[in-house]
Amino acid sequence: MTLHLETYWSFRSPYSYLATPRLVAFAAAHDVTVTIRPVRPLATRDPAFFTRMGPGWRPYLFIDTARQADYLGLPFRRPVPDPIVQDPATHVIATDQPHIRRLTHLGIAAAERGRGLEYIDAVSRLLWSGAVDNWHEGDHLARAAASAGLDHAELSAAITGDPGHHDRALEANEAALTAAGHWGVPCFVFNDEPFFGQDRFDQLVWRMRQNGLAARATASHSDLAT
Repeated sequence: MTLHLETYWSFRSPYSYLATPRLVAFAAAHDVTVTIRPVRPLATRDPAFFTRMGPGWRPYLFIDTARQADYLGLPFRRPVPDPIVQDPATHVIATDQPHIRRLTHLGIAAAERGRGLEYIDAVSRLLWSGAVDNWHEGDHLARAAASAGLDHAELSAAITGDPGHHDRALEANEAALTAAGHWGVPCFVFNDEPFFGQDRFDQLVWRMRQNGLAARATASHSDLAT
């Protein structure tokens, strides 16, 4: 029996990036469908959230994400530029957010074409691996899309032609995340049960095994359904 997993995910979330290789490997090896539901980062959904955090929160985030990447053997560096526009001194979030809006719309378009997991895998590595600066310029996004089996120009044209559709899809994803019982990413939802954070991935797999998780007959990344 094919099991279904919904994944709420943000391009600005280091923990989303850190979880993605395990999700890709898991989906390739098991009889599951994975629906990728991109959402905006919490910094833009609820800018006041971070004003409520103590002064040690941000430094610890940097320590923990770098340590987890090292533990997982993943290349890691914060994106250049940051996908959200934020004052580096005050940390105030700008009202206009062209980078993250573009990325999230592209993720939604990729998911609608059945390549959501492949796309977030490719683009998260572009953003977070440290391989390139200025990921938003040149052909970086186009090459990432191509590696995911997609045409960046076609995705961009679809978004430009109907941005309202992609905004509504984004709103639906964020409402569904709330309805699932959480606000953070990555958040995996299986049988209406949320598993928040890359550190809950093993528990997610454990729960899915309790519900008949089976190996995929032909384990191939190209077989993934999103």
